[in-house]
Amino acid sequence: MRPILAATGVLIAFLLPGIARAAEPEACPRLVAGREEVRVWRAATSQDVVRVTFKGHATFLIESAKGVRAATDYNDHVHVPLPLDAVTMNKAHSTHYTDSPDPRIRQILRGWNPRGGDVEHDVRIDDLRIRNVQTNIRDWMGGTEYLGNSIFVFETGQMCIAHLGHLHHDLTAEHLRRLGQIDVLLVPVDGGYTLGQAGMMDVIAKISPRIVVPMHFFGPSTLERFLNLARERFDIERREKPELVLVKETLPVKTRVIVLPGRH
Repeated sequence: MRPILAATGVLIAFLLPGIARAAEPEACPRLVAGREEVRVWRAATSQDVVRVTFKGHATFLIESAKGVRAATDYNDHVHVPLPLDAVTMNKAHSTHYTDSPDPRIRQILRGWNPRGGDVEHDVRIDDLRIRNVQTNIRDWMGGTEYLGNSIFVFETGQMCIAHLGHLHHDLTAEHLRRLGQIDVLLVPVDGGYTLGQAGMMDVIAKISPRIVVPMHFFGPSTLERFLNLARERFDIERREKPELVLVKETLPVKTRVIVLPGRH
């Protein structure tokens, strides 16, 4: 596997195993090698409205226009009412997964392979597509657990929503290629358990979404530190309700950080 970042041997060893599998071009277009991959968007209709509701910590409920319901980082600590068509999970802590998901959930997508190695998801449920891009995580001894996290991408309503999961490191060009152009980015900003806040700001800049939603920050002081960094690059907005109602054509032109209330 050819290294795609100029970095130290330690950094390369940490990053590259998380991108070992090449993927077919994805549906979310982005700028690649100086040219734009063009996707023609049809005019938005009432059928393109997507709702994203913050349920707490790292869990969001994503509801498509046709009523498909998916929850991110589904676990035993944050309640998301059924029915759920799909849930995604990540391995880092018990607040990001459960070993006993409700059997009525149609699709249970783990961001890691319990048997080791990679795992690839590409699931379509009516008007919602869910796919993943794996990354690595630190283990409790300070080492590297390869492919222990997934960035899940939800494609619906002509938009691409990405949940970074428990991201622990910078993203390579190959990660970014596989993600594609992301419209809404759900970002852990605690700065300690996950990637540091300055590093996370760089990840946001590389992905260049239209909306950034902070999550996983444990308290207001940590959030404010992140927002102080974000103000140097992005617009900031605070909402009174823990939800976004999204339509492709009404997304902000410039990247905006939107803070949703709720338990973090």
